Amino acid sequence: MHRFPSEGWTEAYKNAINYNLAFRKAADPWTFGSVALIVQCDVSLGLERDTGVILDVHKGKCRDARFVKGHSRPPEAEFVTVGSYQQWKDIIERRLDPTKAMIEGRLRLARGHLPTLIRFREASRELAASARRVPTEFLV
Repeated sequence: MHRFPSEGWTEAYKNAINYNLAFRKAADPWTFGSVALIVQCDVSLGLERDTGVILDVHKGKCRDARFVKGHSRPPEAEFVTVGSYQQWKDIIERRLDPTKAMIEGRLRLARGHLPTLIRFREASRELAASARRVPTEFLV
C-alpha cells in the first residue's frame, strides 16, 4: 500500500500509467508538455503544504513522475490542475470524472489550455484508471 500523496505512490502511479495500454493509445498525440496534479494543503489531514505529482507525459508514455511539496503552480508544468484532497480521492475512486470536474469548476486549471484537456478527455480518464491500479492508503 502507498499513502496518497507520497513519493512511493508517485512511483507506483508512473508504473501504472506506463502499463495502461488504453492510456498509451488515447494519449499518443499528446505533445503539449508535463501535467501537474496538485492537492491543496489541508492542515486537518496533516497536509501542511500543497503537494502533488508532476507527470512528464509525451506521446502516450510517462517519461518521469515527481512528487512535489509546496508548489501550487510548479513552473516546470505546462498544465496544472488543483483540487482538494477529497476531490482527488473521488477521482481515484471513480466518483468524479476529472474533465467534468474541471468544466464544473470543482477542479481548478491553474495553468494550461482547457480546450486541449477536453480534447484529451479519454486520456484523462485513463490517468484516473491508472491511479486506481495503485494500492492506495488514503488519509481519510
